[in-house]
Amino acid sequence: MNRKELLRSLKFLLFSLSAGIIELGAFSLLNELTAWNYWPCYLIALTLSVLWNFTLNRRYTFQSASNVPKAMALVFAFYCVFTPLSTWLGHCLADGLGWNEYLVTGINMIANFVLEFLYDRFVVFRDSLDTNSVARKGKK
Repeated sequence: MNRKELLRSLKFLLFSLSAGIIELGAFSLLNELTAWNYWPCYLIALTLSVLWNFTLNRRYTFQSASNVPKAMALVFAFYCVFTPLSTWLGHCLADGLGWNEYLVTGINMIANFVLEFLYDRFVVFRDSLDTNSVARKGKK
């Protein structure tokens, strides 16, 4: 792995950690302060973290000047698959088998981190890496 891709991976990790804090915070508030089942708490928290993560990673990690609606549509497509599967898995594990909700959320977050990085890098931003104003400033 070259230096640029290692740096890109580290940025994605740091922004994902910040998104994880948002997701875990929102999930914790909803899980502790409402009588809701696992899945609505997870879905709301996931949505908040995805919006945060997409915004920061598009600008700073992938430094993409690509069409924002197109990039968002591709990320939306990812979550059209990931969200139902992870919600169903979380429901089965937490509500069905009695696993700890925080452990299940952590498993989902790790899967999301790995899969989304690969999808963003090789699908969403594949042809527009390092094309925005942040990338241009870094080349001077």
